[in-house]
Amino acid sequence: MANEKTVKVTLKRSLIGEKPKTRATVRGLGLRRINQTVEKVDGPALRGMLARVQHLVEVEES
Repeated sequence: MANEKTVKVTLKRSLIGEKPKTRATVRGLGLRRINQTVEKVDGPALRGMLARVQHLVEVEES
């Protein structure tokens, strides 16, 4: 696990006006506040979640 690729995800925009599924996806990523950053292990499921909320988050490869 030590050499798995990770991704830093930062919430950059508000969830006001977003659909419930989009809000749930952001919560599933572990994001609660604007400018909060979480580090996640890269994988197909994560990429699908990021595709759904790409207009709200900033992704940094690491």
